[in-house]
Amino acid sequence: MTVKSRKFPLPLSSLENKSSTRISQAVSSHKTTETPQTATQNLRHHEARRSALKHDTPRQVLAHAAPARARTETTHQSKPMMQLNAYEAPRRAMVERLMTQGVKDRAVLAAMGAVPRHLFIDSGLVGQAYVDASLPIGYEQTISQPYIVARMTEIMRNGKQLTNVLEIGTGCGYQAAVLAQLCENVYSIERIKPLQELAKKNLRALRIANLRLHYGDGMLGLPQVAPFDGIILAAAGLQIPDALLHQLAIGGRLIAPVGEKRQVLQLIERSGTAAWTKTVLEECYFVPLCPGII
Repeated sequence: MTVKSRKFPLPLSSLENKSSTRISQAVSSHKTTETPQTATQNLRHHEARRSALKHDTPRQVLAHAAPARARTETTHQSKPMMQLNAYEAPRRAMVERLMTQGVKDRAVLAAMGAVPRHLFIDSGLVGQAYVDASLPIGYEQTISQPYIVARMTEIMRNGKQLTNVLEIGTGCGYQAAVLAQLCENVYSIERIKPLQELAKKNLRALRIANLRLHYGDGMLGLPQVAPFDGIILAAAGLQIPDALLHQLAIGGRLIAPVGEKRQVLQLIERSGTAAWTKTVLEECYFVPLCPGII
């Protein structure tokens, strides 16, 4: 993979870890301690793991469900390691449950097992981090249930390696972290400033080189970065904004909840300059998609 130098509205330096949190990567039963890596090394690591997954059996998927990388101070190793061990079993159980629920993409399953969901949950709810339920994150918003995160990601990905992906509704940052395990570049927009700050805080411990956070109106997308191979909406509107449809690359996929009282997941595929096809998938429930910024 070639990593090109670009200038983004939010440089990765804004996500530098100023706290002392450590998450060591566990591969199968062997655990090693990693030192901070450069952005290029991080991306090469993700590419190597994606390549290895192509040859895995379903049982081997869980062996790749290692915690996401983190930057830490070695003097604070013991407590985070104890926390990692405490959440490893529930996270693996979550991945096994996703398999029984019909999620088949091994790369998606590995990404779900790699990202520590408990780091994105309020401390009072951390015991529920790996149950299959959405949880409040403040400002009348929620972190989506693991199944819906995996399901939407699997549908959008469609077994392909995606270059540019856009997420509308960063929230606490969890789904963006999952997407970053699977895609070359991930852009995520949040309209509520305190939530964008929350996502930055949650992601501070993770060195994710290919994730860019933006504060703005998600209904407008990011025309300066488009086109996108995939777009995910984490909020439900009465219809999908035209701006997002036109920012989808030809051959790309957009997955979004649509509706008010009764919501359904819709898959939009762009087949031409002015041609899109729509497929209704299943019922769901999301917070409303709203314009503007707060």
